[in-house]
Amino acid sequence: MSFGKLLVANRGEIAVRIFRACRELGIRTVAVYSEADEGSMHRRMADEAYSIGPAPASESYLNIERLVEVILESGAEAVHPGYGFLAESAAFARAVREAGAVWVGPPPEAMEAMALKVRAKEIARWAGVPTVPGYDGEDDSEERLAAEARRIGYPVLIKASAGGGGRGMRAVARPQDFPEAVRAARREALSAFGDGSVFLEKFIEHPRHIEVQVIGDEHGKVLHLFERECSIQRRHQKVIEEAPSPALEPGLREEICSAAVRLAREAGYRNAGTVEFLLDGEAFYFLEMNARLQVEHPVTEMVTGTDLVQLQLAVAAGEPLPLSQEALSFRGHAIEARIYAEGEGGLPAGGRLLLFAPPEGPGIRNDVGVESGDEVPVHYDPMIAKLIVFAPTRRMAVRRLRRALEDYTVLGVPTNLPLLRRIAENAAFEAGETTTDFLERHRLAEPPVEIPVPEEAVLLAAAGELSSCGRGNDPFAAGPWRHLGSARLRYRTGDSWHLVEAERLGGRRFRLVQGGEEAEVEVLAFRNGELHATVDGRPVRAGVALEDGAIRVSLRGTVYELFRPVPPGVDEAGGAVDEEAGLVAPMPGTVVKVMVEEGQQVEEGQALLVLEAMKMEQPVTAPHAGVVRSLPYGEGDLVPGGAVLAEIERQD
Repeated sequence: MSFGKLLVANRGEIAVRIFRACRELGIRTVAVYSEADEGSMHRRMADEAYSIGPAPASESYLNIERLVEVILESGAEAVHPGYGFLAESAAFARAVREAGAVWVGPPPEAMEAMALKVRAKEIARWAGVPTVPGYDGEDDSEERLAAEARRIGYPVLIKASAGGGGRGMRAVARPQDFPEAVRAARREALSAFGDGSVFLEKFIEHPRHIEVQVIGDEHGKVLHLFERECSIQRRHQKVIEEAPSPALEPGLREEICSAAVRLAREAGYRNAGTVEFLLDGEAFYFLEMNARLQVEHPVTEMVTGTDLVQLQLAVAAGEPLPLSQEALSFRGHAIEARIYAEGEGGLPAGGRLLLFAPPEGPGIRNDVGVESGDEVPVHYDPMIAKLIVFAPTRRMAVRRLRRALEDYTVLGVPTNLPLLRRIAENAAFEAGETTTDFLERHRLAEPPVEIPVPEEAVLLAAAGELSSCGRGNDPFAAGPWRHLGSARLRYRTGDSWHLVEAERLGGRRFRLVQGGEEAEVEVLAFRNGELHATVDGRPVRAGVALEDGAIRVSLRGTVYELFRPVPPGVDEAGGAVDEEAGLVAPMPGTVVKVMVEEGQQVEEGQALLVLEAMKMEQPVTAPHAGVVRSLPYGEGDLVPGGAVLAEIERQD
């Protein structure tokens, strides 16, 4: 390489991915970060890091002037834009070059040609690449567009000329809906790209989305690295990608890959890029070209044995591609699943990751941008990681994907893991029958009926809470047990309550009774939120996070949230506590005094014990007259929040 220091003008998992490639090559790395990313993984991994402004992307990651300042200040010799943000900005590419650094990407002229969809379609036609029938003339008045839509025939697709990603795009099935759809598409395109011009295409129903990875060097060589299938999408955003496509036979594969190379040559393209097509049976049509590295590039790397980032760096350094088309081949099958921080409805979410534990094992790759304890900001794209699996056959890869998704544990922030698991388990996906309307056709994007919390999840929540207790200064980290004592723990899930009677059998072995069913649970290890246990001798692995009055349990790929009861302050003790369950600790604390015994008759309001919590002593009194049936804790015992302190049997 002819440069020794590289700046990545991006964040998250792609910045981390590029840093790892640079480490292998001995290239020093420079990170940039916004105020929202001060504690981010990509900042921690870089050799140097520079703050570039407030959280909004427009004031940080899209601030070309500030990025150029960092290039000069850091002495970076090259800049990789990653994907998203300024990755396809010709203006940024020129600014990098003017600052004296190498731009790791295509020439600005090629980026500009491909950015305008109408211009890109012209280049495709010159290269002899099929395009979708449509209209992209200069007159894009509403009247002319309506006339062209009638000529093309409904349904038609209105698309923004200046951008992609589903913005400024509208499918129209009826003439009466066309005028308002055009206006809405223009508004969205103007807002997203600063250009409200649109064009029309025939709407191809139930197509596949196929893309071809290309790369060119400064010496005139342009290669393809075969195709990827990206048909499964949510609101025009890819969710699952795989290589190779299960739909292409060798002849059609050669035809579509050769078309991609012709287009890249016609555009004067260099470095890595992706040519995207719609596949309708045996016919394919040029869709667009992405002038950058794609999110889904790992599946190509897995099946071809290449490192696309290192190839990008070599090309940017002026080196010839060390590959020939004849020498390139693919083997096996790879599938990628994008992990988004979002709820079931698809809305982005943020917060602190209490536990982030991707699966590991043969044929599994994780491209991640976060670790346990990291904050997920809400200001940027919600993708936090990518799971990539590889196997000799597609059938084996699907099975590996299913198991990996089941083992994937994320607590603290909602993710799209439930959606990914539904896709992986779907019979049509297993058969390779995927189209761009796959989620809608199989109704997989609809939130499922709420799943009841299984008894095993409740038992593991209790085991996790109880085994986290031990002697020490932290009340919650200390044990609630007297010698061979017992206790009760109570949890709420929705409108249901779960009462767990617990008895310690020694060490971290517990006899737990729930709903009249008894189980013996032994905690083998509980570190950093990962719980390994046996339930009646059967090994179980789960993620367990305890925070803010809630316990989150990830069991076999599903996250369950259990809440501890929060009674009123102890100065109000007895007023509103569920009498059947007894009195519960409002927070972790220490029993400093016990004034009664089991079997003793007590009056309403009589002091039972004194709990010290938050450095304050709080008396616990009888909510009604009765007999003390249970006192699980003695003086000096430390109790977790929500633990039952005493049970009083009412006597009228």
